[in-house]
Amino acid sequence: MSAIGLFITGTDTNVGKTYVTALIARQLVAAGKRVGVYKPAASGCAGDETDDPFVLWDAAGRPATIAAVCPQRFAAPLAPHLAARAEGKEVDVALLRTGIDFWRSCSDIILVEGIGGLMSPVSDDEYVADLAHDFGFPLIVIAPNTLGVINQTLQTLITAATFRDGLTVAGIVLNDRPSSRNESDMSTQSNAAELAARCVPPILATVGSEFDRKVDWMALAECR
Repeated sequence: MSAIGLFITGTDTNVGKTYVTALIARQLVAAGKRVGVYKPAASGCAGDETDDPFVLWDAAGRPATIAAVCPQRFAAPLAPHLAARAEGKEVDVALLRTGIDFWRSCSDIILVEGIGGLMSPVSDDEYVADLAHDFGFPLIVIAPNTLGVINQTLQTLITAATFRDGLTVAGIVLNDRPSSRNESDMSTQSNAAELAARCVPPILATVGSEFDRKVDWMALAECR
């Protein structure tokens, strides 16, 4: 039987997708699950342990290789197709999709981390949402606990609902550790309640150093 999976996206870039995906992976590994981690492409890679693919690989218990986690890695902090061209290369659009095949037979669950938000381009013609649609996994939306998150989250949910025939959103994780937080941001006290009142998908958890409640990630991955 093919592995179930979750597609972790965000309301924007730098909202904590890798951090949250790694936390989910560690929880699942601790529960005895074989966790596949896949990032179709990564930009801004320094070639060391700070790179997103390495963080995911380490959190999953270092299965297979970094190349299996992310077959296409580029140095420039740009959209993948532009980062590739900065190195005289092109993004392999087919590989973005087929790279996940390695994990299907050796994992109980696959965690796919997207690039930026749903409408971030991955090639001249395609977006992250195209990959999410083709993989068919429920989405986990990572939203930063900062001023503006309500608008950003609702726009992401509208995009998911209207892209092609619609993308299933399993829920939202509010990240309480945004790197660019303004310490005087008063919205951090009300964002969770406001999102819960305005979003149809549930707020699954708020995350700081850990999730503030227990989440059954396996059950969410089985939602279609």
